[in-house]
Amino acid sequence: MLQSIAYENLSNPPATSAGRETLRQQLIHTREYVLERLRRNLASFGDKFPAETCVNGRYPLTENVEWTTSFWTGQLWLAWEMSGDEVFREAARRQVRSFGLRIAGRHDTNTHDLGFLYTLSCVADWRLNGSREARGFALLASEALLERYHAKAQIIQAWGDLDDPEQAGRMIIDCTMNLPLLYWASEQTGDPRFANAARAHVNQSARYLVRPDASTWHTYYMDRTTGEPRYGNTQQGYADDSCWSRGQAWAIYGFLLSFIYTGDKTMVTLSKKVANYFLNRLPEDGVCHWDLALKDTDALRDSSSAAIAVCGLLELVNHLPVTDPARARYQSWAEHIMASLSRNYLVQPDDSGTGLLKHSVYHLASNKGVDECCSWGDYFYVEALMRMTESWKRYW
Repeated sequence: MLQSIAYENLSNPPATSAGRETLRQQLIHTREYVLERLRRNLASFGDKFPAETCVNGRYPLTENVEWTTSFWTGQLWLAWEMSGDEVFREAARRQVRSFGLRIAGRHDTNTHDLGFLYTLSCVADWRLNGSREARGFALLASEALLERYHAKAQIIQAWGDLDDPEQAGRMIIDCTMNLPLLYWASEQTGDPRFANAARAHVNQSARYLVRPDASTWHTYYMDRTTGEPRYGNTQQGYADDSCWSRGQAWAIYGFLLSFIYTGDKTMVTLSKKVANYFLNRLPEDGVCHWDLALKDTDALRDSSSAAIAVCGLLELVNHLPVTDPARARYQSWAEHIMASLSRNYLVQPDDSGTGLLKHSVYHLASNKGVDECCSWGDYFYVEALMRMTESWKRYW
């Protein structure tokens, strides 16, 4: 199933006709177009949240439930930073209060995705505006996330009943993106419990979720009573022994985020390896199939994975010395993928839908969000726009 391309040998990105500054100017123009679409969506959504994925190009609206609502709030914060338009800031602040009610009532919070939910909403508000209220909400979420940590297995359980032995040892690659909430909580409080759990989890992720060839498992199970490893499989990929594209993209970005907080340089090395595996399996236009094992087939693409990877690659460039021969290639790959997304996957002006980035795949096996826009794809595309057009301080 897995293609044998050595991760050490990073291929060169395809040559592009547009130079770096030309692309930047094009993306600045694209930013204005995206901001107008976000304004239109805000007027349409009101204080509701878009669901996880579009249905026939339009997001159903929902209350603040599920794991994805903060991707809309994060887009609003980015839109405010890009435009200075207070309509985005006020909308995001109203949503922060909704996240406060959610964590206070423990509504749909039995998930490791509290990291996504509260980093892109409340931690962002704290970083941008110094909101003490938002800080308090995020710290409550950090406590709830810490409850999912199994000390013997040294992992944070992804979802499911903490006392169910068949679910209790489940970790997934996505969680590398949830750990910044815990690191931040230790910084804020001086309490090392949060960061210690995050460090333990990311080390277990590096040990068991990353295979020897630098591909990744989506899911790995640990024995919560003995701490011993059990087995890996996939919930969303093509096969247990394939490599789910979005998981690989989470790994590129997520291991780096732990490096930023811990200074552990092995996380940078690991990010490079998983990035090389990802890049070596891209089709010509740079936008991955929904599973990396499906290269050279007519399988559906997943634009959301590509957008996540762009952000991860740009972050990786920030942490490599200028003497690293791969640094310029990671930058060029990020630019190539972003140019392709903007040219061929972004919704068109005459499109009446409410998404931004077309052709993502959420969960093919259940026919959920297949070949549609999705909330995380939209968020990471907007984050990539911000990263490629001006200096930006991470919410993560």
